[in-house]
Amino acid sequence: MSYHEGFIISGEYDKEMKEFAIQKVKEFQTQSVVNQKQVNSLYRYLKSNIDKEEGQVVTLYDQMPVKLSQEEVKQIILDLEHIKSLF
Repeated sequence: MSYHEGFIISGEYDKEMKEFAIQKVKEFQTQSVVNQKQVNSLYRYLKSNIDKEEGQVVTLYDQMPVKLSQEEVKQIILDLEHIKSLF
C-alpha cells in the first residue's frame, strides 16, 4: 500500500486490489473506497466544471455535504491526477 497526502484528499492506494481508500477530505475523516473508473469519473466532472466561481459540493457518506471553493476544486483535481497515476 502507498499513502497519498494531497491538498484535499488523503488516503492509501492498494495496488493488489487496484483501489484507493479515501481517509480524509479537507479536514474531515472518512472511509470510502474508490476504483479507477470512479476516480476518472470524478476527475472528468470536476475538470469540466473547474471554471464555476461558486465551486462544488462533494458528499461524504451520501449525507454530509462538503463545500469546495474554486481554488479547492483546482487542488482536488491535482490530487486526483496523482491518484490516477497510481492505477
